[in-house]
Amino acid sequence: MSDNKKNNYTLPIIVMFLLYFMIAFVTNFAGSMGSIVKNQFGVSNALALLGLAVNFIAYAFMGIPAGMILKRKGYKFTSLCAVLVGLVGVAIQWISGPAESFAVYIVGAFVAGFSMCMLNVVVNPMLNTLGGGGNRGNQLNLFGGAFNSIGGTIAPVLLGYLLGGIAIEDAKVPNAAPAMIAAMAIFALAFLVIAFTKIPEPHMETPEEKAARLAGKGQKDAHGPFSFRHFMLGALAIFFYVGAEVGIPFVGDLYMKASVEDGGVGLAPALAGTLVGCYWFLMMCGRFIGGAIGGKVSSKVMLSAVSSVAICLILGVMLIPSDIKINIGDMGEIPLNMICMVLCGLCTSVMWGCIFNLSTEGLGKYVPMASGIYMVMVCGGALSFVQGALADAIGYLGSYMLVLISFAYILFYALVGSKNVNKDIPTD
Repeated sequence: MSDNKKNNYTLPIIVMFLLYFMIAFVTNFAGSMGSIVKNQFGVSNALALLGLAVNFIAYAFMGIPAGMILKRKGYKFTSLCAVLVGLVGVAIQWISGPAESFAVYIVGAFVAGFSMCMLNVVVNPMLNTLGGGGNRGNQLNLFGGAFNSIGGTIAPVLLGYLLGGIAIEDAKVPNAAPAMIAAMAIFALAFLVIAFTKIPEPHMETPEEKAARLAGKGQKDAHGPFSFRHFMLGALAIFFYVGAEVGIPFVGDLYMKASVEDGGVGLAPALAGTLVGCYWFLMMCGRFIGGAIGGKVSSKVMLSAVSSVAICLILGVMLIPSDIKINIGDMGEIPLNMICMVLCGLCTSVMWGCIFNLSTEGLGKYVPMASGIYMVMVCGGALSFVQGALADAIGYLGSYMLVLISFAYILFYALVGSKNVNKDIPTD
């Protein structure tokens, strides 16, 4: 590939970075909207987190179809569909405020979830293709991951800033409108750039492959990813991991913003949003650290260590009295148990990569299919709804029992479940 051709891809590469940013921004914005939705529509904690939950449930519906669309229609068609669906999803959520309709908001979050799933399927291989594969392609994906973490960090902080001095009981969806409008503008810009850019399609289905598929030809394999015990247990670990990853900060957000009378600590929205943003920022830091030591520390050791520390931190969240606070200068006093919540970001940062590596070890030709299944298992983020229901039943801090169980299972997987006991299955 010549330098001129590489230069021609500069703009679409930047757009892919923006879409990487939007995946985390839109998802984390949905989680941070929980307290606003709870106030405006008068719903329970569980329903306040339903918008986040349906965003992840959409992955269960769209994970495999998105991969099929990518194979049959290519990167350009799939990415155009993804950004268009994302624009529509955010627009519907925006309309829910003036419409005073909780149902409209949930529909918007579900539609946005379809977009996030499709974008996840597209951006990794597309950046690799635009970079020409190899080290350059991997480098672009690493930069994309950094933009993803930045988007996740900014979303809750921006929402807290938009609320400013507004009391949380007075906050409504229109208060978040500027961020939603900005998100729609980015999606619209991405659509135009992708539409007028020539993008290579090395992995799209060939006419011969299409003809064979339509004719029903082709051999069926007697085995698959689910033939491997360590993969099945790993898929469940991914399910629990995603639920814990999003449940930790967003139930924490509800807890921090709720009044003392309602079982919370009554922090200002801006401060609570900043702490949630710090959780995602530490995830970004943890990924850099994990990447630096990944060549020297095995996935099994790393996953065992971070899940053990995460269990200790979650116990701190649950058991440290909320009246024990530390002074953080201009930020004011912060409950010590919420510092434990923030520090969990360092632990969750490397879990996905470790679980993926352990569960796909020895799968050979079944790895691509395993990756598609993992995209479906992202629906584990819907556990945030279950944690919200627990918060309604036994209190915010008690609901972290679900996260504790999730991390305990991940520790079990690292120590026991990740062993490949099906080495007799051919994978060439």
